[in-house]
Amino acid sequence: EVQLLESGGGSVQPGGSLRLSCTTSGFAFSDITLGWVRQAPGKGLEWVSRITNASMDNYGDSVRGRFTMIRDDAEKMTYLEMRNLKIEDTAMYYCTKLGAWGQGTLVTVSS
Repeated sequence: EVQLLESGGGSVQPGGSLRLSCTTSGFAFSDITLGWVRQAPGKGLEWVSRITNASMDNYGDSVRGRFTMIRDDAEKMTYLEMRNLKIEDTAMYYCTKLGAWGQGTLVTVSS
């Protein structure tokens, strides 16, 4: 069974940092492109980042330069390091692979 489990969300002030983690199981992790998407309250889904099996990463315009996605093939985990957080980064963040999502972890940025 494919499983993705996010953790690390929480409340932070603008300008702060958080590191989200995604623990996975049930698939060949090292072969797969992984991603993060988010959904702000009352809004649609927004693609945040992806990282290929060769560790090539890409980011959405709104987070580029502030967020970094990392993968650890040995631990079958991926991380989203978020810096200089803004109020508009408030959202539920989901770890994804093709055909599967986690349950999400909530990030709230407020003063």
